[in-house]
Amino acid sequence: MAESSQFLETIRSSTIQDFIIDVRGYAGEMTIVVNPEKLHEVIDVLKNQFHFNYLSDITATDHYTEEKRFEVSYNLANLDGHQRLRVAVLLEEDKPEVASISDLYSAADWREREEYDMMGINFVGHPDLRRMFMPEDFEFFPLRKEFPLLGIPGTIQFPEKDPPKDYK
Repeated sequence: MAESSQFLETIRSSTIQDFIIDVRGYAGEMTIVVNPEKLHEVIDVLKNQFHFNYLSDITATDHYTEEKRFEVSYNLANLDGHQRLRVAVLLEEDKPEVASISDLYSAADWREREEYDMMGINFVGHPDLRRMFMPEDFEFFPLRKEFPLLGIPGTIQFPEKDPPKDYK
């Protein structure tokens, strides 16, 4: 954990320290929560100054709360320094949007599209933000908490069920 505190001190003396809202630690991993309007700038600094040169994943969580309903997390790695860092932003339900980082990491392209398709997070500036799994005219987001477990009847045509098979 000494490495984490040293890294935190380095970040606190950098240009992005004013954009950090919170720092969380769990199981030896560190998460910094940043201002959504400054996400692109923070990720750019982390990539170019702190050498977090690998984006392993982008995920979104629906906390289903009145405020800051959605959390988008970016899992970064500094492959040379053997460091991992999670950067998170908290978004409101009425405007779940954040800047795309696909210009910084090419791996962000499909991951942002997936979060758009399943959670309805809008990545501003994404070069091709469209649905991947669901039909283009589907107006719901299946991974949101209010989405029914069995889906919404009549919204998607399901294939006919096979008749039961006779096992001997």
